[in-house]
Amino acid sequence: GGPQAHIAHFQKHLISKRRYITEGELNELYALCQLLPGPTSTQTICAIGYKLGGARLAYLTLLIWAMPSVMVMTMAGILIGNLESKDLSLEFTRFIQPMAVGFVFYAAYSIGIRSVITKSGIGLMVFAAVAAYFIQTPYVFPVTLLIAGAVTAIKYKAQPKEEKKPFNLRWNNFLLWAGVLVLAAVIGGLTKSMPILLFENFYRNGSLIFGGGQVLTPMLYTEFVQYLKPIANGVAKPYVTAEEFLSGLAITQALPGPLFSFSAFLGSLAMHSRDYGIGAQLIGAIFSAAGIFLPGTFLIFFMIRVYESLKTYRPIRASLEGISAANAGLVTAGAILLFQPLDLSTLNIATTIITFLLLAFTRIPSWVMIPFGLMLGIML
Repeated sequence: GGPQAHIAHFQKHLISKRRYITEGELNELYALCQLLPGPTSTQTICAIGYKLGGARLAYLTLLIWAMPSVMVMTMAGILIGNLESKDLSLEFTRFIQPMAVGFVFYAAYSIGIRSVITKSGIGLMVFAAVAAYFIQTPYVFPVTLLIAGAVTAIKYKAQPKEEKKPFNLRWNNFLLWAGVLVLAAVIGGLTKSMPILLFENFYRNGSLIFGGGQVLTPMLYTEFVQYLKPIANGVAKPYVTAEEFLSGLAITQALPGPLFSFSAFLGSLAMHSRDYGIGAQLIGAIFSAAGIFLPGTFLIFFMIRVYESLKTYRPIRASLEGISAANAGLVTAGAILLFQPLDLSTLNIATTIITFLLLAFTRIPSWVMIPFGLMLGIML
């Protein structure tokens, strides 16, 4: 159910039952993680682990938190790849593909009603949506977020003043984050090794995403479906097809845990699309999952020490309005782009709309909708 459902779960188990932390401490850590790129709920649970037992417990927490859904999505990627290798139809996924688009439209709606409350926010949302729709390159996302954040940072005077606190910087984890980013890009560029390229791709995206797994979707769609990658003899093809992408996105919605586990699905299928075996697909899934989860973890280790000082600066707080509005626009554009490969049929349009309405106006959870859609596809 995303960060909102996860935070409620943390409150129940880590505060009420276990009394590991207080509600105030949880709220502070959650607020800090919202300032950072990466998966918010994953960063929050890792920050709790770090607070209780240092870096070792934080890494162990990350591993245990992400492993179940990553394992399931890895197996799903291998299964779908093998079905296609045997020329078996994916027609049984025909309902969950437009359902996945409905989930993304709902994510854009949810971000919008929470975050876009000013005229400038509406303008930035539209700007981000138009930019992401018409400029289909991976670089449009960081540039759009930077522009949107800078625009609202100018309005810092509307933020209440707070007494400045001195910074006590320890750069180790920041340098670790930046070093891995540069090293992965250099090694990937020199070796053209698929696992390293996948790791670099996800690590870079995990370092740019503000707003959770929903914002990740349009970025990954651009890079893995629309942005063609060269293979042998100069031929270029996507890592995965639009049909595969939507099927995996829908399955992710039916699982507990972080939505970023979608990376393992894409990693395994990307290796399959280059005619690698099952062993290599497992490696691709592991490298992809590590790439998406690690940058946010490194950054939380760095930021947890400077948060108290950083949040006293009004431009920092003001920039979040623009970043949130741009996120809503990016996800909206992503939903439109995701729908385009589908047939413009009454069935697909109706399934997308019904999914959106069920999410927006009922309490039916996604893990009920997706298995129902799969069973319907199998029966029909």
